[in-house]
Amino acid sequence: MSGPGVRLHIQDHHVVMDNGIVQVTLSNPGGIVTGIRYNGVDNLLEVLNKESNRGYWDLVWSAPGTKGIFDVIQGTCFKVIVQNEEQVELSFTRMWDPSLEGKFVPLNIDKRFIMLRGSSGFYSYGIYEHLNGWPDFDLSETRITFKLRKDKFQYMAMADNRRRILPYPEDRLPGRCQTLGYAEAVLLTNPKDPQLQGEVDDKYQYSCANMDNRVHGWISFNPPVGFWQITPSDEFRSGGPLKQNLTSHVGPTTLAMFLSSHYAGQDLVPKIRGGESWKKVFGPVYIYLNSAAVSDDPLWLWEDAKIQMMNEVQSWPYYFPASEDFLKSDQRGNISGRLLVLDKYICTDLISANGAYVGLAPPGDAGSWQRECKDYQFWTRADENGFFTIRNVRPGDYNLFAWVPGFVGDYKFVDFMKITPGSYTELGELVYEPPRDGPTLWEIGIPDRSAAEFYAPDPNPQYMNRLFINHPDRFRQYGLWDRYTELYPATDLVYTVGVNDYRKDWFYAQAPRKKEDNTLQGTTWQIKFELSGVVRGSTYKLRVAIASATLAELQVRVNDPNAGRPLFTSGLIGRDNSIARLGIHGIYWLYNVSIPGSLLIDGTNTIYFTQPRCTSPFQGIMYDYIRLEGPPCEGI
Repeated sequence: MSGPGVRLHIQDHHVVMDNGIVQVTLSNPGGIVTGIRYNGVDNLLEVLNKESNRGYWDLVWSAPGTKGIFDVIQGTCFKVIVQNEEQVELSFTRMWDPSLEGKFVPLNIDKRFIMLRGSSGFYSYGIYEHLNGWPDFDLSETRITFKLRKDKFQYMAMADNRRRILPYPEDRLPGRCQTLGYAEAVLLTNPKDPQLQGEVDDKYQYSCANMDNRVHGWISFNPPVGFWQITPSDEFRSGGPLKQNLTSHVGPTTLAMFLSSHYAGQDLVPKIRGGESWKKVFGPVYIYLNSAAVSDDPLWLWEDAKIQMMNEVQSWPYYFPASEDFLKSDQRGNISGRLLVLDKYICTDLISANGAYVGLAPPGDAGSWQRECKDYQFWTRADENGFFTIRNVRPGDYNLFAWVPGFVGDYKFVDFMKITPGSYTELGELVYEPPRDGPTLWEIGIPDRSAAEFYAPDPNPQYMNRLFINHPDRFRQYGLWDRYTELYPATDLVYTVGVNDYRKDWFYAQAPRKKEDNTLQGTTWQIKFELSGVVRGSTYKLRVAIASATLAELQVRVNDPNAGRPLFTSGLIGRDNSIARLGIHGIYWLYNVSIPGSLLIDGTNTIYFTQPRCTSPFQGIMYDYIRLEGPPCEGI
C-alpha cells in the first residue's frame, strides 16, 4: 500500500494511530475507540456520548444459573506489538485472577487494533482465554459496538434491498413513539423527520444470516462519508452459515457480532464447565471508511463498500496480525470433494448436490453444527455438480457436515477429518442418502430450512415499515402473527392437498389465536388428502421439517382430532423467538412420524397439527417442509 507511513502518538490517557488517511484515538489503557477522524470530520463517533460509549468491545456473561452481566471490556494494560512504517498493532489486555471472581468474566482478554499504511480504515480482533481450573461461566454475547454521530449518519445499508433512512435515536423516546409488543419495536408517532411518521422501527428487521452478513454500515450525506463494518470470514462466528445476527440499527449503531443467542436461544450460549481450558480468536474485522465528491451520488459509497468487502474476503486469512493465535494461510489445511445425493424414489442415479452447504465443525452428531458455539467452523457452497473446496481450515479434528437444499435431513461423513498445517485432503465422491421410506404421496413447502415460501400476509396498515412493501422479505413486517386471527377468526387453517397452494394458503407461522377477550388459545391445523388402496398392515411415514420453534409443541393426530393421546408429540421445543424477531428460520428440527396404515382410510383423510402452547403471542412453529410417504415399494 502507498501513502505516508503509519504514525503512533502515545499520550497519558490516549493512543493515536494515524496513517494520513484516517486517525484513530483509543483510550489508554482501556482500548476504547474514542475518536475516528476522517475526510475533514474531527470525529465520526458520537461526540455527545461519554468516551467510554463510542467504540468498544463488550460481552454478556454469567456464572452458571445466574443472571447475565453486561460488561464493556476496559483494558488494564497497553502494549505496542508492532510499530513500523507499514503497520501499527496495539494490544489492550485485561487479565483475570481469582481475586476478581464474581466481578469479571474469568477470561484473559486481549483486544488488538491494527492500522496499515495506505488503508482507509483499521482492523480489530480479540483473543479470549479461559485457563484450566478457572471458574465455570456462560458467555451469551460478545461483539464490537460503534455508535456514530447522529447529526451525520442517517442512511443505513446492510443489503441491496435493505437500506434506507432510519429514525433519529430521539424518535424512539416517549413523546415521539409508541412502544409495541416488545421494547425493540416502536411506532413512530412524532419523528423529527416527518416522512417517517406512522412507520415501525425495529432493529430485528435488519438481522442477517451469517453467510450474508459481510458488510453493513452508514452513509453521511454531508459530507459524503461511509462507515462500514466488514467481516471477511464466518470461521469465528457460532452456529454455522444460517445463524442470524444483528447488523446496524437506530443509534446510529453498527455491530460486529461474534456470539449471540438470537434466533437460537441457550443452545448458542457457550458454557465453559469443569474448569476446562478454552481459547478463541474473534476477528479480525475491518472498519472501512470511504468518501465521495460532493457532486457524486453518496449512495455510491455502498457500492464501493461491497467491492472493498470482496477484497477483504479474498485476502482472508490476513497475513499481518501479529498474534501467533491467529493462524496464517500456510498454517492451515484444505479439503475438497464431491457430494452426491441418492434418493431412489426420485431417481435411481446419483444426483449432484447442487448448492449444498458443506462444512467442517467440531465433532458431533449429524446437524450438531447448528448448536455448536465454542470453536471454529468452516463452510462453503458446493457448485451445481456438487464439487466443493473448503480452504484455510485451522488444524484440528472435525466432522464434515452438509445439508442439501431440496432434501430433508443432515449429512455427516463417517470418518473424523484431521486437518494439519499445509495439508490438502481430497475426499472424492461422498453420497448422502436423505431420510426416505417410500414414494411421495404429497408434500407442502420446499425443504430449504426456511418458511419464506409460505404465506406472509400484508401487515396491518398501522404497523408498516415501507421498506418491506412488495419486498421478498415480506415476513419482516411487524405484527404479522396477529393477522392469523383476522384471517381465521373462528376456525383454524385447513389445507387440502391438490386444491390449496402453500404459497397462498399455508400461513407462515402456527402461532396462537387471540380471542375476543384478548386471551390466547392454541391452534389445530388440518391437512386433508385423498388416498386409495390403503395398505392397512403397512407403515406410512410423515416427515415434518421445522424451520423454527419458540416454546412450542407439535402434536400430530390422524383422522381423530379428539384422540386423548396424540400419535406423536415433539414435547416442548425451541427458544428461537423468530416470530417476534421477524426472522423466518432458526434452529432446524426434523421429525419422522410413523403412521400405521390401520389409521388411514380409502377416501378423505385428515392429519391434525396441534400447537397447544399459548402463554405468549410469539410462541409457535414455522414449518420448513412436510411430506407424506407411502409404504416402501418392492425392489427400491
